[in-house]
Amino acid sequence: MTIIQKDQSYTFSKIFELKAETDEFVAEFGFSFQRKKLDLSKYQGELDRLQELKDRIEEILPYVSLSSELSRREILISRVMTELVHYTNAQLRIEYSLKVSEQLQGNLDYLIYSKNNFIVIEAKNEDLVNGFTQLTAELIALDKWEKIGEQKILLGAVTTGNIWQFGCLNRSNKIIEQDLNLYVVPDDLEPLMRILIQALI
Repeated sequence: MTIIQKDQSYTFSKIFELKAETDEFVAEFGFSFQRKKLDLSKYQGELDRLQELKDRIEEILPYVSLSSELSRREILISRVMTELVHYTNAQLRIEYSLKVSEQLQGNLDYLIYSKNNFIVIEAKNEDLVNGFTQLTAELIALDKWEKIGEQKILLGAVTTGNIWQFGCLNRSNKIIEQDLNLYVVPDDLEPLMRILIQALI
């Protein structure tokens, strides 16, 4: 069964709405898919402001409803993204428009990049499963994007704000891997930040 019709136009958000199985979706673009515990590299340096960020998040969470994607983005995700910029001096693009084909186009919630490395973050209110399929579409689009250059592994994450899950696209063997580990904010803020920082430096 064909998921993507070659004569139709799709956006990343429309791919989310297809509710397609991730392995079947990526196969249509010539990729294989596997789920495994990823041993992602972590930054080993000092994180001088991390405890302060964790304290601020813990302080406000009892007073904020996280029932919408917008509230999660404002209260949780944006704080992680701006802190990531602090530690890496990376460029941050929000709602970044990307089109590489009629089947791979739309807005990336967050695209953050340094000189040689790109990370894409997809924000979802609750549905991590179909959100991850959307993330794979965004990673495949980045793989085909002329600005990516020689980066061998493309890293992405889908997040509800308080839960983060990583995915990697290996460009040489055309495999997309979904991490079985989940990172919960604020409890797992430190390992989460160390992975994101290391991917950009």
